[in-house]
Amino acid sequence: MDTVLRAAIMYFALLILLRVAGKRTFAQLTPFDFVLLLIIGEATQQGLTGEDFSITGAVILVATLVMIDVIMSYVKQWSPAADKWIDGVPVLLVDNGRLLKDRLERHRISEDEVLSAARELRGLERMDQVKYAVLEATGKITVIAKSDVD
Repeated sequence: MDTVLRAAIMYFALLILLRVAGKRTFAQLTPFDFVLLLIIGEATQQGLTGEDFSITGAVILVATLVMIDVIMSYVKQWSPAADKWIDGVPVLLVDNGRLLKDRLERHRISEDEVLSAARELRGLERMDQVKYAVLEATGKITVIAKSDVD
């Protein structure tokens, strides 16, 4: 029972910490983010397993994490509010070529990142060519060109 409790606590602790960290934290993994992810994995391993290094303990731990994930998917399906909190919602960053600076600041996104996405995804060179840029719930930026809408 100790393993199940440890798994549940760690699952929800990581869920909360990653939601607080923001959408963009792991959307584009930099070398620093990758190292951070490895360290988080190592740090959580000790908290999850404690002194139990048995195969049985590992199976119980993995089964618990998978079951929590399945339950969370049902919770998200049942409650739109929970779904919005757990996965987040898309956020408009550019409206008709105009940067929405308060939203960029809130989500720690620079104008350069939006322009980079515009170049990479749509081949656009300037902000005035962007109709909309949206920070998706996954942390990726979607760009819609003015020529696509007009």
